[in-house]
Amino acid sequence: MLATQIRQKDGFFYFISYPAQDLLRRVRFISRFYDEGAQLAPQELPQNDEIAAFIAKIEKTDQAFQRDISKAKVKALKNFYETADKQPPIPGTVLLFTKEQLAFKPMSGGSQNVGQLQDPSDRYLIIDGQHRLAALQFYLKDRPEEAATIHVPCIVFDGKSEDFATEMFVIINSTPTRINKSHLIDLYEKVSWSEPDKKLAARITEALYNEGDSPLRYRINRLGGRSQKEKWILQAELFNEVHRWVKAEWPRIQKNWPRVGMAEDTRRATDHYYRITRDFLKAAREVWGEAWGHPRHMVTKPVTLKAMLRVCADLAHADANPEEERVRRWRERLAPWSERVRDFRAEGFYERFPAKGQVERVGHLHKELLRLAGIEPRVTAKGRGKKA
Repeated sequence: MLATQIRQKDGFFYFISYPAQDLLRRVRFISRFYDEGAQLAPQELPQNDEIAAFIAKIEKTDQAFQRDISKAKVKALKNFYETADKQPPIPGTVLLFTKEQLAFKPMSGGSQNVGQLQDPSDRYLIIDGQHRLAALQFYLKDRPEEAATIHVPCIVFDGKSEDFATEMFVIINSTPTRINKSHLIDLYEKVSWSEPDKKLAARITEALYNEGDSPLRYRINRLGGRSQKEKWILQAELFNEVHRWVKAEWPRIQKNWPRVGMAEDTRRATDHYYRITRDFLKAAREVWGEAWGHPRHMVTKPVTLKAMLRVCADLAHADANPEEERVRRWRERLAPWSERVRDFRAEGFYERFPAKGQVERVGHLHKELLRLAGIEPRVTAKGRGKKA
């Protein structure tokens, strides 16, 4: 098949214009799609295809891929194909992946980046475009005579590591209209480009959700959660605050755990920062008293929790040790907060803490909570107080 080889840094991929029917024979669907009176069953996944199984699991979990919404999306796309007369029905590229290393032979006497690309022996995995191709399948079933008039632009990735398809899936779907960002936090272990600080932050976040002594256990809103308890904060919001802290602490983390990123040192670092966060939240819970978790107060709403996590980072930077009696020591340090419980009532909260938006309000609360407890903000390498 004729292809254009595209190089970016040390990587190569290919652009191909596939005839519609030819392409549909070469791809495998890993989700079930519906049309009026018809359905497209997913291909059975090979036992050793962890990438396809991983993506299929996400699509079945996320609301955006549940039956009713998928059916509506496929129907809308099929209708667009039917009405697209003077315009191309599929102007955007479909992203495909194969584990095989495909041979590319440049055309003689021509450009070195145009030539013949070997066909894979197995079907492509669709990284992006399953809905478009499902709608195309239904459309051509009704109008097979139009198959010859439709070519589908495709980008083909081949022969990369097993993490590559997962990595591409995460990148493509990290938008508000696709997979919930909270769920993507669970994927950092799967992507090769994910830095060790992000992986560490993801593990700390996971521990705050799962560990039995965590004050946030089952209170974090993430897809697939098994608890029916009221959720206080999105996993993505919590991750952002934990990662903010980890990134600021990274030189210290690398000094204490030189092999962070490897299993044992990552486990130790995770445990260390989890215990700090747990103890801080326990102390805060005691200080806030009945306002903690109360629906008429803002103490455990995202805006205040994020501000408190920043206070935790500031306090831990100067007073994390000794670990013994840390909850008692920090409870005494945070005691002035209890005098301001009334200010954190939901009624009138936004008037008492005015701001242009959530980001600014978190910053204001962070500074106010630091001031009340007499805690100094962390100092950057340049000697300035770290901005909230």
